[in-house]
Amino acid sequence: MDDHDLAKKILVELGGKENIAHFTNCVTRLRVTVKNRTEMDIDNIKQLDGVLSVIDRDSIQIVLGVGKVTKVAKEFETITGIHADSFETDQQDEFNLAKDTHKSYKEKQTTKIQQILQHIGNIFIPLIPGFASSGLILGIANILSSLADAGWISQAVVNSNWFELFHMIGGLLYGSLAVFVGINTSREFKGTPVLGGIAGLLLYAPELSDIGSLNLIGLHLSLQSSLGGLLGVIIASYLFAKIEKQVRKIIPDIFDLLLTPLITLALGSIVTIVVIQPIAGILMDGVTWVLVDVMLKTAGALGGFVLSSTYLPVVTLGVHHGLIPVHLDLIEKTGQTSLLPILSMAGAGQVGAAFAIYFKTKDKRMRKTVASALPIGILGIGEPLIYGVMLPLGRPFITACLGAGFGGAFLTIFDVGAISYGPSGISEIPLIGGNKHFLYILGLLIAYTAGGILTYFFWV
Repeated sequence: MDDHDLAKKILVELGGKENIAHFTNCVTRLRVTVKNRTEMDIDNIKQLDGVLSVIDRDSIQIVLGVGKVTKVAKEFETITGIHADSFETDQQDEFNLAKDTHKSYKEKQTTKIQQILQHIGNIFIPLIPGFASSGLILGIANILSSLADAGWISQAVVNSNWFELFHMIGGLLYGSLAVFVGINTSREFKGTPVLGGIAGLLLYAPELSDIGSLNLIGLHLSLQSSLGGLLGVIIASYLFAKIEKQVRKIIPDIFDLLLTPLITLALGSIVTIVVIQPIAGILMDGVTWVLVDVMLKTAGALGGFVLSSTYLPVVTLGVHHGLIPVHLDLIEKTGQTSLLPILSMAGAGQVGAAFAIYFKTKDKRMRKTVASALPIGILGIGEPLIYGVMLPLGRPFITACLGAGFGGAFLTIFDVGAISYGPSGISEIPLIGGNKHFLYILGLLIAYTAGGILTYFFWV
């Protein structure tokens, strides 16, 4: 069926447009929040031609594949009349999504951590196209600089005004990322977007470091710009949204436009500076300490193996975007993230396993499925292989994970990092810093080989 028909059939199985509260799409998935879960039929959605898989979490994640999902989302928007990434504000009070889904999630033992990571993913998913394009621009600029340093091209290229303009364009998103994250967080929790953007500006304001300190009832507070990173922005924007809802309940309608945002901004800013920013700084340092200092620096190759080999299951849960703030915090503090290339090996192990399946299987339909999903898998989009090949077959999913571990261990030994958040697979090559592009390619080949060998000999 064509994209329009598929969107119509998905909508029918979700209970019709009256049952849609909100939807968006990422690289491979249509993510829909419904008002009443009893009116939808997930099993029927899974049977639709063109649907690779359905993940039932706080939102219904319908896996369609790269490119396909964008077209279906556009048709979905046309049919429903609901704009992606927006809420039907006039119907927000007609249902309580948390109450409606509580029993379902308790039965599935969905943890609070998983739900928090899902929220973080919803905040960053709309930014992924920007990360991909900006990251590749910075990556190309990085390669040109390396070539100039090696004498392969003229230094005049990287010293030109055109190069400076090119590099500046690549850095625009990262320079204003706190604002975008604040706006998206506010939308996620049904606050006023501009107030969330101000919360982001507040935490990254250079003037905080200039002011230096505050004296609050005898308590000496040290102020620091960007303390707590994007995690602090998310928590602060969430707080602003909650304050705004409570204030709006008690402010007369005639004064709402003036007093509600004023009180929200004043009260939220004080709590953010005094409480949220210091705590977020401690939390972010703790997460970084576990993932980098303990898993990579202390555990070394073993830690890299564990991180790479366990990342594919995280992707299947749809919560992998929750790590984006960690990557960005590492880039801000150290100039690169070692985690991104290591976790990217999960997709490489899967590519190797897919090659093994293609050459070993006698099932023509499976060979066709693998052949269609492999090219974008090599480019770094792994969901079609996960849901179309690995999970249905079972054991290759495990061998792919183990194969990825060998690539991750190799990259850990040589401290390979990425200067920007962006795509994985071979698309990540331009992002690799420190002139270690060849080492990253070797890591990919190791993960391909290990995933392929393990799958070929341990899958029937």
